[in-house]
Amino acid sequence: MPTREVGRSLPPSGGGGDEDRLGDLPDGILHHILGFLPAPESVRTCVLARRWRHLWKSATGLRIANLDGGDKLHDFVYHLLLLRGRAPLDTCELKFGGLFDFDYRDRPVILWFRHAVLCEVQVLRLQVSWYGAPLHLDGPPLASRHVVKLELIDVELAHSFLDFSSCPVLEHLEIARCDLSDAKNISSQSLKRLKIIKCDFSCNFRTRIRVPNLLSLCLQDCYYPTPLFEIMPLLVEAFIRVDVLSGDLITLYSDSEKCPHDDCDLCRSNTNCVFLQALLQAQNLVLITYDQEFVFKRDLMRCPTFSNLKTLLLIDCGYVAFDLHGVTGILGHSPVLEKLTLEFSSKVPGHEATNSRCVTSHNH
Repeated sequence: MPTREVGRSLPPSGGGGDEDRLGDLPDGILHHILGFLPAPESVRTCVLARRWRHLWKSATGLRIANLDGGDKLHDFVYHLLLLRGRAPLDTCELKFGGLFDFDYRDRPVILWFRHAVLCEVQVLRLQVSWYGAPLHLDGPPLASRHVVKLELIDVELAHSFLDFSSCPVLEHLEIARCDLSDAKNISSQSLKRLKIIKCDFSCNFRTRIRVPNLLSLCLQDCYYPTPLFEIMPLLVEAFIRVDVLSGDLITLYSDSEKCPHDDCDLCRSNTNCVFLQALLQAQNLVLITYDQEFVFKRDLMRCPTFSNLKTLLLIDCGYVAFDLHGVTGILGHSPVLEKLTLEFSSKVPGHEATNSRCVTSHNH
């Protein structure tokens, strides 16, 4: 086979030298391409040619992750942000993993996070996986007319930070493995999608969540009392998983005992729904429980009408929450339900988990 001569397939430009086809692209496209590179690699492109000397300063993405830590990391980020100024950002990712001395732990990262907001960032992601205490994100509530998506992972969030009323275009919020023990309220009028995964709530009160325009909800494996959701009239889909260490651990007062607290929403004496009342408008609903029965059974006894519910998946991993009476109650209060799926599983020591599934379709 003849040898393919790549050099002859691309004739040189007018100057007679090798053609820089990538460098011939418009600045806007190069800024977008550089935005996909980790920050150190983006900065290194300044040595490619005179044309590239300052392109990195206007990259539409800023991705700082897993650098060397300590003074070296602090100096790099400080000079990076100083030189690029407030050039607009589409995306900013700040990801660190136990890299700082404790003197550096909080303040610089919070300043970098706030600086990204000043750059009119649209997608903002912060993950700080400390080996010791988590980063404490406090200060005034986030205020941005540009942030559309916010992801917060492995941080401690102060109550003051969780008011998103000053973020009018925020639509997607994901909070994972965060300490929310100070969170009395989480609120947003604009939010469309909310994920709260493996977070720690306070054991002294229920966090109240106000997201009236939410379309999609995922609440999974959170620890201590289940948060209270206010009515979500636009909700389309919800995924709720209550794990063995999550749900409601406060069961000090039985049905016959009187709780000493007024308006208590933590114990059995409360008669309000925790989950189901807020999920009335959902079209697709998944409820999963593992060895937790209090919240589900109490809500099922006061089962409201799911006027839009079309598909329902109930998964009970401990045979404790979903009994025939509860399932019948849901069926009787779901006039347009098209598909019901029941899954049960249990583990016996020394044996694999056993599973059974029943799928029922009924139309009205």
